[in-house]
Amino acid sequence: MINAVSRSGNLSPYLRGVSAVGSPKSITLSIPSSSTIVVDKKSEVFTSYSLSRILPTRDVKILSGPLASTQIRFAHTDLKVPDFSPYRRSAVQSPTADSQSSEESRKTFSYVIVGAGGVAGAYAAKTLVTQYITSMSASADVLAMAKIEVKLSDIPEGKSMTFKWRGKPLFIRHRTGEEISKERQTPVSELRDPERDEDRVQKAEWLVLIGVCTHLGCVPIANAGDYGGYYCPCHGSHYDNSGRIRKGPAPLNLEVPPYEFMDESTLVVG
Repeated sequence: MINAVSRSGNLSPYLRGVSAVGSPKSITLSIPSSSTIVVDKKSEVFTSYSLSRILPTRDVKILSGPLASTQIRFAHTDLKVPDFSPYRRSAVQSPTADSQSSEESRKTFSYVIVGAGGVAGAYAAKTLVTQYITSMSASADVLAMAKIEVKLSDIPEGKSMTFKWRGKPLFIRHRTGEEISKERQTPVSELRDPERDEDRVQKAEWLVLIGVCTHLGCVPIANAGDYGGYYCPCHGSHYDNSGRIRKGPAPLNLEVPPYEFMDESTLVVG
């Protein structure tokens, strides 16, 4: 047995005055002839509020069996589906259009956007790295001291002069022809740190050295020692007129800095 029960209908006001007992054949109403029945016309006006009080508007349940229940809800079929046509490409707006026809153009656009973003990102990263490395480099005043310009005409032949370059003593020697000939005749096999004289100078008459002993960093004395070049009095290292170690504990020759001749009378070190 299936019972349909309306839980939302508010029909009790209309059923209060009706009662059925047994099966009456007729109902007789006794109304005095002198009475007048007045019907309020306002009650005949149907509004949304009056209809909501009468008609069933809530869920209707169908009961089947002692415990089982099934719920039926009202369907809302008047909802409008949003239209996204203004945001879609004209080539794919039609439901019957072939999406493959515009696939290549859409892929090309995506590739261009991704490629442009990659290039911009790489350029931004390169700029940041360059600025970071530049910030760690030496300032302009330090770079200005990194080079020294020497007038060669102030150095007489056979003499060695000392200058300051990057916080270190710089030896520049104007060698005589005899000194050049003597150093170039020295057998390389006799040297502790084998190096030819031609490889240590750009011009034969000018010898440029960093005046720091390769033993413990002392400053040698020019025009001294057993070979007439440089002598370190700290531990007795002797260098010749090419700055090569000839005697003593120093393991290496005196260092030759980077330099160049701007003209016949100007030398720039650094």
